[in-house]
Amino acid sequence: MEPQEKKSSNQKPILRVGLIGHQFMGMTHSNAFRNAGNWYDLPCNVEMTALCAKDTEANLKAFADRFGWKSIETDWRKLVGREDIDLVSVAAPGFLHKPMVLDAVRNGKHVLCEKPLANSLADANEMLDAAEKAGVRHCCGYSYRFTPAQALAKQLVQEGKIGRIYQVFARYAQDWIVDPDFAMVWRFDKALAGSGALGDICAHSIDATRFITGLEFSEVVGNLQTLISERPVKTGEPRGEKAKVTVDDVAQFLCRFSNGATGCFEATRLATGRKNQNRIEVNGEKGSVFWDFEEQNYLYFYDRTTPMHQQGFMKINATQDVHPYRGGPWPAGHGIGYADTFVFEVANFITAIVNKSEFRPDFRDGVAVQKVLDAVERSAIAKKWILT
Repeated sequence: MEPQEKKSSNQKPILRVGLIGHQFMGMTHSNAFRNAGNWYDLPCNVEMTALCAKDTEANLKAFADRFGWKSIETDWRKLVGREDIDLVSVAAPGFLHKPMVLDAVRNGKHVLCEKPLANSLADANEMLDAAEKAGVRHCCGYSYRFTPAQALAKQLVQEGKIGRIYQVFARYAQDWIVDPDFAMVWRFDKALAGSGALGDICAHSIDATRFITGLEFSEVVGNLQTLISERPVKTGEPRGEKAKVTVDDVAQFLCRFSNGATGCFEATRLATGRKNQNRIEVNGEKGSVFWDFEEQNYLYFYDRTTPMHQQGFMKINATQDVHPYRGGPWPAGHGIGYADTFVFEVANFITAIVNKSEFRPDFRDGVAVQKVLDAVERSAIAKKWILT
């Protein structure tokens, strides 16, 4: 299921969107809703009806004007209750996902919720149950699935190109908090963030593995470490008051999959020099696939079935019309960027809502990832293997 490239502007129904959040994720969602209908011939017109965030009305108005939101709200409860909104996009911190989503689905709204779905497995299950009982459509924002090269990896695995899967290696590495004087933010507080590198970025690796391989995690053993245990309360005051960091800086785990394959995962925000290295390699009996977001337009594929003198990793530029999502709306070879994956995600989700067609990743995928996150955390505490 892919929306078609923009060809006409015939009269269509209108899908009215409300967004909660206007920071990093709020910007990506705003850009996606603004461009989805411009890039693709969607089965409806998208109206950016309302924006809500915790900020002054002046700042909200400036953001709304910048991206094209028609109105603002300062209370998210008012936004999800508005009769002129069909889809609520939740781009707020994790601890707010559950109340926002539950209230939205009670009001009959379709929901796009950022990952991880919730701060706990129990909350994630409650959100899934509520959305299914309400009969609304739901998306969990694992946007990397919409990178053409990662989607091509899935296609090759499905076609049997790498054969039986033996092992998965995944690493998501960043360095934005490597300085001990980097001040406290909500992502370092377990009550608000749920976890650190584990839920923030390893969740992407877990979802990518399920997406590409089709395998489910059966057992894990985890290691969570907080290597910088306290940080300044205020930016620019490294010798001032300190606060305790209550989440992990580094998350690592080994796993076994449903088919007996093994996996090795690491997520760290202390990898000096790595800005956003999201990589995954899947090894099979007939070949391997390897993808790294720092080269997101390329997929590396090894085919062991070719003659020995031809064997080697093939570098595939996934920007042709024959590739998933046609490599984006641009001519072959022009490539896509980080924000483009959100446009693909939104365009496909909106298409699924209007056409009543299947869409993934949904809250079921969000819960599946949460099960693994929960098991890794329990394993790290118990220091033993845990069934997922």
